[in-house]
Amino acid sequence: MANDLLIGIHAVEAALQYDVGNVVELYVETNAHNPRVKELSDRARELGVKPHARDRAALDRMTGGARHQGVVARYNAPEPLAESELPKLVDLAGANALFLVLDGVTDPHNLGACLRSAEAAGVTAVIVPKDRAVGITPTVRRASAGAADRVPFVAATNLARTLKTLKEAGVWLVGLVGDTDTSLYSIDFKGPIAIVLGSEGEGMRRLTREACDFLAKIPMKGEMESLNVSVATGIALFEALRQRQ
Repeated sequence: MANDLLIGIHAVEAALQYDVGNVVELYVETNAHNPRVKELSDRARELGVKPHARDRAALDRMTGGARHQGVVARYNAPEPLAESELPKLVDLAGANALFLVLDGVTDPHNLGACLRSAEAAGVTAVIVPKDRAVGITPTVRRASAGAADRVPFVAATNLARTLKTLKEAGVWLVGLVGDTDTSLYSIDFKGPIAIVLGSEGEGMRRLTREACDFLAKIPMKGEMESLNVSVATGIALFEALRQRQ
């Protein structure tokens, strides 16, 4: 486990609710004006975590000036799941299996936003490559508004092999690209599905693209050639959710 800083109310609340055993220390601003800080402190005490009072300047130093809202925690972050655990996740989810594969997203704010959409859409797991991509960092946790603690997260040593594992487990892979005539809205998202997106700049790598069973694009009427990866993720996930309902 890695010792991370959780910064801000959302991130700390999520850790207390879903993984309180890994909250090592909690620091709250002395005489904080935000009533949610006091509520969080009281909740922490009920769970056996003693809050330590610190002035705002101390919290600023601790977080490097990040917007902490008067709450910071030290947290033993669980290791990501291994790709070998994917078949079990597919079996447990059955026909409802829905995976999000992000091939090389490097911006922590983008990953945090993607995790937030994934949690809201009931995604089975989010899969990223272990190298050349951002993992679960304090910034990602903060941007995810707690979703990083609620969505299973897989860091794949070999993404091409991981995609093959998904396919062998009965999961269809749908890649989002810009250079195809197939609309996202013509794809059948019922059953076990993985939605695959590329990185912010380069897009999807060749081997990842070749592994996809279907390629589709988000139809757009304006002059923009592409959308932010987190926006595209939300559109695709909620189209899948719409069809499944």
